[in-house]
Amino acid sequence: MSLSDMLDPLDNLLQCQGLMTDQLRNELKSGIQYWSLERKLCQALSRNDKISIEDVMEAIHLKSFDYRVLNLMMYRLTGQQVNDLHMEFLSVSEFLVEICDDLYDYEDDVVNNTFNILRMFAAIYGPLDAPKMLAKCIGEAEGKYESFSKKLDPSISRSYWRRCEEATKEGGKISGHAYGTWNIPPLIGDEESFRFDRLNRGDASAMAI
Repeated sequence: MSLSDMLDPLDNLLQCQGLMTDQLRNELKSGIQYWSLERKLCQALSRNDKISIEDVMEAIHLKSFDYRVLNLMMYRLTGQQVNDLHMEFLSVSEFLVEICDDLYDYEDDVVNNTFNILRMFAAIYGPLDAPKMLAKCIGEAEGKYESFSKKLDPSISRSYWRRCEEATKEGGKISGHAYGTWNIPPLIGDEESFRFDRLNRGDASAMAI
């Protein structure tokens, strides 16, 4: 069964509930595109093949399709028109959230050979330049985030920033920026050896228990 076939029941359910729109259907298709692109990129890393920055940036954007699906459903459920400015703002926010999650999950993603933007940047730019290029990418996104936030209704902007800061503190980080302090972990030079060692430690722990 293809990924498209697996989404058919959800498509039918949303149509029956009067929630399906062309925009929502496109976002569901984005999920299929992401899963396909993730496999392509991770298989390339396993073979030490070259990957392109264009594919990586497309993947990190597509990865947030589930957020956009939920946002579009909320518009339908509340009977509101989709606000393009809100969606653009949320798109930048989602991008920053995905990077934050990838930095936190970096080692696990190496072990599982799943998409992770830091892994991809390391493969493209090398261990010395990858952190600098990612930091530049984060800085540019933060600039867009702040620019969009100034275009929002002030009450919405304040509420969103306040919630981001609360979530950051709940995660144990304190910073002037809503997303906290960015912490890029040390890069793993030999992923295969790291994966082997981690899996062996896991097996040893399981046997001890």
